[in-house]
Amino acid sequence: MINIHATLISFHHKGILFIGKSGTGKSDTALRMIMEKGAKLVADDRVDLQCENGELFGYTPKNIQGLLEIRNVGIGQFEYMPKEKIALCIELCEKKEDLERLPKEEYVDFLGVSVTKLKLYAFDCSILCKIIAKINGYIRQQE
Repeated sequence: MINIHATLISFHHKGILFIGKSGTGKSDTALRMIMEKGAKLVADDRVDLQCENGELFGYTPKNIQGLLEIRNVGIGQFEYMPKEKIALCIELCEKKEDLERLPKEEYVDFLGVSVTKLKLYAFDCSILCKIIAKINGYIRQQE
């Protein structure tokens, strides 16, 4: 098991892992998915990752169960799931200009397990729709 700086939510029983530098919007995007789309919090700021039978799972560290930082407001207390299988990794970028218009499929490796990765800008008004389109399989792979 490893512990990483990230945020993990469950959306329709699919884990979405948010990674990126501090301040890029991991907690903010998770909050919007929870409040607007019915996602469940797994872990905010720190996520324990473990490989089980070739699949990657994320767990909530005990000391932060149900807690999510709401920047400029405080620490929120939410219903949470202690564990979720990770289906998608979202790398949040500092600037929208850093993103490709039509990117090729990318992957990230954790503990020997390859996970689809998408790079996005958290403060784009359509980010939630982009995440849902990707997780639901509406995106064609670029050649």
